[in-house]
Amino acid sequence: MLEGVVTRKLKLISDERGWLLEIFRSDWEIFEKFAQAYVTTAYPQVVKAWHMHKKQTDNIACIRGMVKLVLCDDRKNSVTKGHIEEFVIGEKQPMLVKVPPQIWHGFKNIGENLALVINIPNNLYNYKKPDEHRLPPNTEKIDYDWKLAPWLKHG
Repeated sequence: MLEGVVTRKLKLISDERGWLLEIFRSDWEIFEKFAQAYVTTAYPQVVKAWHMHKKQTDNIACIRGMVKLVLCDDRKNSVTKGHIEEFVIGEKQPMLVKVPPQIWHGFKNIGENLALVINIPNNLYNYKKPDEHRLPPNTEKIDYDWKLAPWLKHG
């Protein structure tokens, strides 16, 4: 596991009415503070990568479909510098992944339907000066092959 990355298996509670999934609670060890929450989507086989925050921690869960979430540690003083970690998360494997600052991350929809991914970062998005740094999915800076479908838009 990359230094500072924390995961928490999530419990899906279902019955004849439907289901409930607690994604994030303030009494969990993984919780730092609440700033905002948002949902992003990805069509099948689409890759949304790479991005990184200098100060922000992301708390990511896939609530519909399945995604492969990939992290790359590029921190200078980290004991896991240069390591890559993959997590397959979603409906069939509910999990919350805490991504510390300065870790490149992204995900690929590995299912056949639209994927819904929720992020609960610990800082508000600053529209005037975003704490967001991006690299294309096929960058040479990160040794990872997403197996991009060339006919789809990624990034």
